[in-house]
Order: sequence, then C-alpha cells, then structure tokens
Amino acid sequence: MNQPTKQVVVISGPTGSGESTVTKEIISRHPNFVRLVTATSRPKRLKEEHGVDYYFFTEEEFKNEIEKGDIIEYQTNRSANAYYGTYKPDLDKKLAAGNIIIANTDIIGTRFYKKSYNATTIFIAPESLEEIKTRLLSREPDMDPEKLEARMAYAKRELEEESPFYDYQVVNRQNKLSDTVAEVEDILKKEGVLDKAE
Repeated sequence: MNQPTKQVVVISGPTGSGESTVTKEIISRHPNFVRLVTATSRPKRLKEEHGVDYYFFTEEEFKNEIEKGDIIEYQTNRSANAYYGTYKPDLDKKLAAGNIIIANTDIIGTRFYKKSYNATTIFIAPESLEEIKTRLLSREPDMDPEKLEARMAYAKRELEEESPFYDYQVVNRQNKLSDTVAEVEDILKKEGVLDKAE
C-alpha cells in the first residue's frame, strides 16, 4: 500500500480518557482532518446514521464484507457481542481525497495502521485510573458494578500493557482539554502531518 508516508493518525485511549473529544477538537480546527468511520455489526442506536457514525452491517453482511476484502482488519467486542473493523472503501475514499485520517482504534487496529499505513500513533491517558472511574460513572450513574469493574480492569491493562506500543503518550488532565489538544498538535507538527494538512 503505497500511501503518502503520513496520512493516517491513530488517537486511542481507554474509555473515558477523552480520545473522541480530542479527535473532534483536532478536526474542528483543521479542515483537512477527517475521522475514519468504523464498520460494525452492532445494532444502530437512536439518532445514529449509517456512513456517519458507523457503517452498520448484520453479522452475516460483516462477514461477507471481510470475504470481499472491504473490511481489512477487525476484532470482536465481547461485551457488545459485535464485530468492529476498518471499512476499506471509506479509508480509500478519504486517502484519495488527500485527507489526513484520524482512526480511534484499539491495539489491534493500531498495529495494523502502523504497519500498513505508517501511522503516527498517540495514546491519550487519564491522570489516574480513578479519573476513568469518575468519567464512566458520570456518563452512566447506574452502571452495574460488575460492568464497571470489567471496564476498569480493561482500562488498567490498556494503560500498563498497550500504551508503551504507541509512538507518543499524552496525559489528558481534567479541565485541561486545550492543553491536551495543543500537545497533540505539537506532535503532529513534529511528525510533519499538520504542515501537510494546512
């Protein structure tokens, strides 16, 4: 895949770390940046749109897309009992348009983009695990204790075992979003990604 050297950026982090918010901020400030729309086999939720929030497929359709070569990397989310993956037509269209693509993915997707697209990879970390817990409960105050415990265990594993794989780690401190975004922008300038985009 002979893509331009730096056209894909991965911004990842545990649930509640703020990776989606950072991504939205970068895209709002830099018009040439776009978010990669992920394919999934989970049901559509209220107000979600096909091709905007996700590419929605049934499990059978998802497997057919893999066979066709249109889903080029994927994984199963056991808690959601669904597949998630990269929809190649969306990726190819955005690359061809000269966009800089931001992918919010897990470690499997990160390894794929680093190997196949020479992606710059950035891990957004919370100040502490306690901060993750606070953010999760603010989103879902009635979360089942077992579900919360599972989410926390997964976040701990991401921080300890997966974050070292990323090129950069940025701590997203509470009420300091602008500082976090500025740090990410500095990384993108250093990598030559932001200059190309503007």
